[in-house]
Amino acid sequence: MSISGAKIFRVRKDIPIPMYYQIKQSILGAINDGDLKGGDMIPTELEFCEACDVSRPTVRQALGELVSEGYLYRCKGKGTFVSQPKIDAHFLNILQSFNQEMQEKGMVPSTKVLKFEVVQADEAINEKLEMNSTDKLIYLERLRYANDEPIVYLETFLPYDRFSKLIEEDLSKNSLYEILEECYQQRVVRVSRVIEAINANAAIADRLNISKGSAVCLVKTVGYTEEKLPVEYSIARYRGDRNKFSIELCR
Repeated sequence: MSISGAKIFRVRKDIPIPMYYQIKQSILGAINDGDLKGGDMIPTELEFCEACDVSRPTVRQALGELVSEGYLYRCKGKGTFVSQPKIDAHFLNILQSFNQEMQEKGMVPSTKVLKFEVVQADEAINEKLEMNSTDKLIYLERLRYANDEPIVYLETFLPYDRFSKLIEEDLSKNSLYEILEECYQQRVVRVSRVIEAINANAAIADRLNISKGSAVCLVKTVGYTEEKLPVEYSIARYRGDRNKFSIELCR
């Protein structure tokens, strides 16, 4: 779907508001009102110029800012399109499963297990899990989807000695935290998270179906039990174009 001819967009030249900004706000208004939806193609620069009687640089500035802010994206040789709404993740405030959070947002979650195996010790990871430096680890590599779209690429490490039977579980369908609680009486009640902004390398881009160099939110998590015992360490890469994170602070 697209809106042809830019007929719904107007600018006023008798007010002191820059014309590029008026065009930008008109497009945002159309997105917020539902006249433009995710995947819709917007009018061309020339169509905007003709409909609004403005110069091409004026239109280019408006569209460029919306692309930079993530509201629009460009496809070479095809045009400029409206981005899909970002998933407003609340996992920084609430400790809940990915499936539960997606279902609450009206989306269909799914998980693909890429690897689930026993691996040799990693000194840095073993230290985070308060393990002996030579103890083996369970390595779990997953891709998590919302409405069949890859949203997060996740690597998880757990102590093998404590959870050796975990390798037999189907974690494409079952919650890791629920299994730890129900089968091992290890309930994760607190997590420590470190968040960084990175650019996707070729491997991550391939996993998440994005372009190399795209923005990715890197989240490193250690999960703790009530006894303050670390039970899992994970490294998650969230697509920057499909996720945003809300934080609520109280004084």
